[in-house]
Amino acid sequence: MKPLFRIIFCLFCGASAAAPELNWNARFEDQIPDQPEVQEPAAVVQEKQSFHQPLTWKFPEPPAEELPQFPPDFELKVPTAADSVSVICGENSVRVEAKKDLLGIGKPVQAADVTLGGCPATREDAEAQALVFESELHGCGSQLLLTEDSFIYAFTLLYTPSPLGDSQIVRTTDVTVSIQCHYQRKHGVSSEQLKPTWTPFSDTKASEESLYFSLRLMTDNWQFARPSAEFLLGDMMKFEVSVKQFHHVPLRVTVDSCVATVIPNVDTVPRYAFLGNSGCLFDSQLTGSSSRFLPRSQDDTLQFEVEAFRFQQDDSGVIYITCSLKATAATAAIDATNKACSFSNGWRESSGNHQVCNCCDTDCGTGNQSPLTRTDAQWEQETAVGPIIVKEKPL
Repeated sequence: MKPLFRIIFCLFCGASAAAPELNWNARFEDQIPDQPEVQEPAAVVQEKQSFHQPLTWKFPEPPAEELPQFPPDFELKVPTAADSVSVICGENSVRVEAKKDLLGIGKPVQAADVTLGGCPATREDAEAQALVFESELHGCGSQLLLTEDSFIYAFTLLYTPSPLGDSQIVRTTDVTVSIQCHYQRKHGVSSEQLKPTWTPFSDTKASEESLYFSLRLMTDNWQFARPSAEFLLGDMMKFEVSVKQFHHVPLRVTVDSCVATVIPNVDTVPRYAFLGNSGCLFDSQLTGSSSRFLPRSQDDTLQFEVEAFRFQQDDSGVIYITCSLKATAATAAIDATNKACSFSNGWRESSGNHQVCNCCDTDCGTGNQSPLTRTDAQWEQETAVGPIIVKEKPL
């Protein structure tokens, strides 16, 4: 065993002595592939984008407000006394005839609203369209007055209008006509109708998105803006609504609602909502008036007229009209929420599309009533006109 160990040991020793010196690091580096040379990026110059020329475009200015054109020869109507009461004084009785058009405004009064000293009419003359009152000289609340040479029997013809429908408005006022029959102590009969002792009484906003709504009073021929806001009971107040558009598609204007008040505040009482339900003019239906929308001739303008009225418990005759105006695209269909309906033997729409008015007696749906809104190609604006002064027509 010893000789074998020696040989192996010697073989190992000899190999170790004869082997060249190994460089392990060099051998390892020979196995690594050559790496590409990395080139540093050149410096990049960055520049912020800017406009070298100033912008010249700006939002267009709104159109200049047009001054209303007033008629050169406009004059207010002068009140004239209505010749509607006649008296015949008999030897022992009196006969009074009062025309049904008592105020001379073309509107008959209700027979139950007219009395002679508390006595109702004894009959109606259909041919003469008159109420006939007959009474003894000492009846129907008469008063006997004595002068040095006359007996005077004084009667009072009283007209007290009933409220119109379920509304709080009237288009006439209490009227008192004093009637006297004079009898001379020596003989002879005369009659005298005295005049009544009652006393006569008496807008454009810019919106967002370049829309301009207008509500204004017009003259009777619709040609000019009315320079006065004074009316007599029985007159027709003529209103024109319009929308001016600036960089917009053609628009159609409608009136959603209108409210009358005695001060410029729609939340006060008394108040009379004569137009509502998204374009239904109720006044003619509620009170039997001639109020109506006129047939529409162009999309951006709408005209309507309302018979003059006053509030029953208010003697000033001052009213304010506040309306919610709406504009939609002219190409949109006329429907239950975009219409202009009047009542005259049924509901009629100003553009001829009458079936959309069928909901006026129920619920047509409500639009947005905020002061100024836009919802899906629909714009609204609340606009007011006033004070309007409504005076009585004297008898």
